[in-house]
Amino acid sequence: MSDTAPTWRQFGDGPLSRVAALVHTLLVVEALLVLSTLPGLVGLVLLARDVSNLPLAAVCAIPLGPAVAAGLYTLRHQRPDLTDLRPAALFWRGWRVNLGPVLRVWLPLLLWLTVVAVNLAHRSAVGLPGWWAVSLVAVAGAAVLVGTNALVITSMFTFRTRDVARLAVYFLVRTPGVTFGHVCLLALAAGVTAVTSEAVLALLGAVFVGALGWTSGPMIDTIGKEFTA
Repeated sequence: MSDTAPTWRQFGDGPLSRVAALVHTLLVVEALLVLSTLPGLVGLVLLARDVSNLPLAAVCAIPLGPAVAAGLYTLRHQRPDLTDLRPAALFWRGWRVNLGPVLRVWLPLLLWLTVVAVNLAHRSAVGLPGWWAVSLVAVAGAAVLVGTNALVITSMFTFRTRDVARLAVYFLVRTPGVTFGHVCLLALAAGVTAVTSEAVLALLGAVFVGALGWTSGPMIDTIGKEFTA
């Protein structure tokens, strides 16, 4: 007769419990994403899609950066265990801790994109050459990708802003799979917004944040191993 004692699975460890925990976490994150971005979201929905409203749209998008960072922080730190669910507490902790660092990345990005968008929208009036417009679009696209990396890095680690910027640029090349994943997610988000509205994208916010964290996994793991003590 074997002397090996039977191993009993703890409640909350099974696959069904993990799925339930993930669904619960995503639902809570979705609700808090909407809540924390609600003033800006209402403004974006009410604004007419006119180039004259671009600066106002940028102002409405300010709450989005801290909210996405808080969502990433929550999904990264929440244990997949029904007995230890606290996504709301994690979300607000991530929002509070990362607010300053995220805004130092997010506000310059919004400002730069607004300037580029306004210039492109009025390119005929300002006599902008076609080659220059193409260059601006390329630079804006690169800025969005760098900003996405910076947002993810800031939500997960504590670095100086200039070090975040350096890492964000470095990992565009170091992890091409992550960069490609971000391109696909951003294109999908833009497509959803163009075809439907900002409100529909907001209702899918937790899914997009989860996908962003998942595609950023190799970059996050590498930074944790190579750039932290």
